[in-house]
Amino acid sequence: MRITTPHRTAATTLATALAGLAFTMPAAGASTPKQDTLQDRVNAIQSTGTAGVLAEVTGARGQRYATAGQASTETGAPVRPYDKFRIGSATKTFIATVVLQLVGEGRLSLNDTAERWLPGVVTGHGNDGSKITIRELLQHTSGLYNYTADLPEIASTAGFQAGRFTTYTPAQLVAIAMRHKPDFAPGTSWEYSNTNYILAGMIINKVTGHSWEQEVNERIIQPLGLRQTITPGTYPYIPGPHMDGYSNFGSGPAINVTANNMSWGDAAGAIISTTADLTRFYSALLGGRLLRPAQLAEMQTTVPAREFDPIWPGARDGLGLLWIPLTCGGGYFSHGGDANGYSTRDGITPDGRRIAVVEETGDGDTSGLVTEHAMDALVDQELCGTGSR
Repeated sequence: MRITTPHRTAATTLATALAGLAFTMPAAGASTPKQDTLQDRVNAIQSTGTAGVLAEVTGARGQRYATAGQASTETGAPVRPYDKFRIGSATKTFIATVVLQLVGEGRLSLNDTAERWLPGVVTGHGNDGSKITIRELLQHTSGLYNYTADLPEIASTAGFQAGRFTTYTPAQLVAIAMRHKPDFAPGTSWEYSNTNYILAGMIINKVTGHSWEQEVNERIIQPLGLRQTITPGTYPYIPGPHMDGYSNFGSGPAINVTANNMSWGDAAGAIISTTADLTRFYSALLGGRLLRPAQLAEMQTTVPAREFDPIWPGARDGLGLLWIPLTCGGGYFSHGGDANGYSTRDGITPDGRRIAVVEETGDGDTSGLVTEHAMDALVDQELCGTGSR
């Protein structure tokens, strides 16, 4: 879920949605410090003040890993290539994939309304589920208020400590958003809102009779053999080897935020995974192994995501996938994510020949801008094929 701690937020909608990050990727030909190898690029991220960094790149030179820093600052254990972490909003690509599978099976339509499947849920303060389609939910063109803007668990150290083990239901999360009027009329603009994907998870449940977690497990995780990918539900811990998350929520000393009941993220950002499993997932998805051609084409049909222009100029949003321009020309598909103490960035070229996944834990630099720039530069440079091993 692209939700960052306050050191990365700005006084915009991004502050509580995708992240509120504000930096500019270097333009093609811009002068930037040369980083020749994957390890150099990981070290560059680590040098911005993160606790730990892990990157995996798959391409013509095979599969490569690089790590830096500590998986646990308490024990001093180093980051390991197989460590798990919270993937935040990268969860959304899993959710969109299941919804599109259901579309391909004829069990629902992208033109169905939220009211059709969830009667009486999207209502009040000008919200009207009969005017919002499933396509608009998946593409963030619904106009619905982002419920995470009102969650104390991501706003401050005190709020996190008081609520880290709180259980939320999807209905409760949507109800938070329904206390606010829409940000715009459905289909008239674009704005990232986690509320959209909570509703998508609820629709999966209504259509199939199963939770989104069960459907993701049976349709994606098990068939692809993603053995380290977990839908944790209300379980607050990360089992097995993992990277601990750390945050100071904008001020004071950082605390360990690894233990966290992610029901507050639910279908918008609860999944735990590894760089290897994410690589396998994105490779299968873009390689056409999870969706029929018509539904994969729908996923890749994009609209301008101008809210992200300060981060990725020219970014566009599909259904659970972003399209981000490369500095070397062309672009890549992506859906990163942030949760308390964790930041995931990823990218896959349209031909599926290059995939880059990078994870960092901790707050990074005090503004968050340098850390973000370094993470996105790693993805950009690796997918452009610049530098050496």
